[in-house]
Amino acid sequence: MDLTIPLGTEAFLNNAGWVGATIEPLPGDASFRRYFRIRHTKGTAMLMHAPPPNEDPEPFIRSARWLEGNGMRAPIILAEQAEDGFVLLEDFGEVRMREYLDAWPQDEEEIYRGAIDALIRLRRLPPGPFTGYTLAEYQREAKLFIDWFVPARGLYVDGRSWTNAWEDVLSPLLGRQRPGVTVLRDYHAENVMLVGGLDKQGLLDFQDALVGHAAYDLVSLLQDARRDVSPELEAKMLDYYLAQSGVQSAGEGDDFRADYARLGAQRNAKIVGIFVRLWKRDGKPRYLDYIPRVWALMERDLAHPALAPVAAWFDANIPADVRASLGGRFAV
Repeated sequence: MDLTIPLGTEAFLNNAGWVGATIEPLPGDASFRRYFRIRHTKGTAMLMHAPPPNEDPEPFIRSARWLEGNGMRAPIILAEQAEDGFVLLEDFGEVRMREYLDAWPQDEEEIYRGAIDALIRLRRLPPGPFTGYTLAEYQREAKLFIDWFVPARGLYVDGRSWTNAWEDVLSPLLGRQRPGVTVLRDYHAENVMLVGGLDKQGLLDFQDALVGHAAYDLVSLLQDARRDVSPELEAKMLDYYLAQSGVQSAGEGDDFRADYARLGAQRNAKIVGIFVRLWKRDGKPRYLDYIPRVWALMERDLAHPALAPVAAWFDANIPADVRASLGGRFAV
């Protein structure tokens, strides 16, 4: 863990009224952002440092204020100096959904229902002031698989037919994501804090929010790259979402399930590419350990009839026997 304190941190905290605070570095994530817990006689806060040119804190600030202003539990912005990458945030504490469930697995269904309830509240809000999730963006993300995973494995594939297969798969859902919901895009057990009770979901890592399909964040939660969610729990929670959101009673359950599989496969292909990129480009090989889980989830999604064009692409370019031998595993 990098223990260095960014230049200008003390001056920023002093200007924000936190003179003399202690600064504790915290483990980082997959980006260039760094986090620090700030302790002071007035309490604690979280400092995010997202320095330009690699990061831009403005989207985080904009998203946080919109979410908090619409009744969602995003951290309150206490101070900001965006041009230098500094944002001082409300401290949600240390009880992440992931670690809570590691300690109290018997509460799993209750915790997941609470996380889904937060998505349902988000669904009922008007779409936020964010860019739409377009077919071009879905395609850009899916292409990360062939840009990074494929060459890392020494494979040769047909990139044009990959794009065509995804267009066939994703085009049917585009009309169903209008007018759309705010999609946080990285909603999973390590980005949900349990604040003030088990049903109070503190949201993190939403700076890339877009307006898109309600199934995206749900599949992000239930097909978690970093935590095993059993197929039985996934099915039960998907049923819960469909019932509580009104999707099932509106007669739209089959379309939603198909779109859930579409976005699951797209997201998992993207994540495989991103995790290889984190290794190759950013020197972070630890993310390779997650790929077998993500790969298995992608294979499950490909079994849905809605994914037939992409499943056919895999059979032609990376056949089942080759995929089984790969299994998403890497030796570093």
